[in-house]
Amino acid sequence: MTNNVVIVLSCGTDNPNRSTRAFHLATIAQKEGKNTIVFLLDDGVYLGKKGIADHLRAATGDIADDLIAYLQAHEVPILVCTPCAKSRQIAVSDLIDGARMSTAAELINLSCDAAVISL
Repeated sequence: MTNNVVIVLSCGTDNPNRSTRAFHLATIAQKEGKNTIVFLLDDGVYLGKKGIADHLRAATGDIADDLIAYLQAHEVPILVCTPCAKSRQIAVSDLIDGARMSTAAELINLSCDAAVISL
């Protein structure tokens, strides 16, 4: 069994439950001692932009910004799909702390040795 978890999020503010849940699952994985990475693609890249997740809340009451702050404090990488971000005019300078641009090739390589949860 692998100790690596990759959470892939492809939706953004249009689905606050799924978006917040991705960060919630990443938080739980980190707390369980898993090597955790969040990968944002498609509209999920919007959540890698400063200020976007500030008021995003799931029906359960979980707040995306609080969960992201936890991940940042514990240095969980938040990877943002480069072409997805560029097509949405999101630049490196727009990214939240702890986030960086990444590629599909990196996602594939990370996924080959991880449990992958896609939302």
